[in-house]
Amino acid sequence: MYIFDAHAHIFPEKIASKASDNIGAFYDLPMSFDGSISSLLEMCDRDGISKCLVHSVATKKEQVQSINSFIYESVKQYPDRFVGFCSLHPDMSCNEADEELTKAIAKGFHGVKLHPDFQKFNIDDKHAFELYEVIDNRLPILFHSGDKRYGYSSPERLASAVRHFPKQRIIAAHMGGYTEWKKAALCLADFDTVYVDTSSTTAFIPENEFAEYIRIYTPERVLFGTDYPMWRAKDEIEYINRIELSERDREKIFYRNICEFLGVEI
Repeated sequence: MYIFDAHAHIFPEKIASKASDNIGAFYDLPMSFDGSISSLLEMCDRDGISKCLVHSVATKKEQVQSINSFIYESVKQYPDRFVGFCSLHPDMSCNEADEELTKAIAKGFHGVKLHPDFQKFNIDDKHAFELYEVIDNRLPILFHSGDKRYGYSSPERLASAVRHFPKQRIIAAHMGGYTEWKKAALCLADFDTVYVDTSSTTAFIPENEFAEYIRIYTPERVLFGTDYPMWRAKDEIEYINRIELSERDREKIFYRNICEFLGVEI
């Protein structure tokens, strides 16, 4: 089956291993890969993933342009394998954010990645709302969502932001809320502009519970993701294949939904 990984982090070769280690330290989890493009492509070729949504996070606004240049060049080098999301930062002025977003759209970026826990902002903060007003649904936003250790990206905060921006298309990573899956389902399932991805969830949720979350969000709004460099695609694919789904719904999760969401072809 064609598989589209809707959640993969990549880093320049010279800093990839350090960046991967830093992510592992933040979550206190072992990392499966070094975060480099070469390792991602090796994993994809070995495990049967045809295309990846790639991105990185600017932890301060001064990193935005260099990160976006790296993602752009990576997609340009592998146009058949990668689709890119740009980075923005809430500390950017409205003019700075608009200028960078306009350039990103012109370069063919398909969305924006924001990570409230790394970037240290509340999803529903008024200052963040200024950034969403700049984005204005010109591109979808992929949010890291959830983590019981922090309040920045809680499902409740994301639901608050969605109510203020009801037309903005959103991917709530980690089934809507990393370590807060039940709360996320209660907060987010009724918003049809909110999709969720499966990244960093299968290692923690029993299969019967995971199947229930798919039912709650509906198979039309669930996207397959590995959270590379954290997890092995083979294990993530096998887990989804063990869930009782129709062949059509499995196709939706593995690739049809993300292709339709982004407006890209196989």
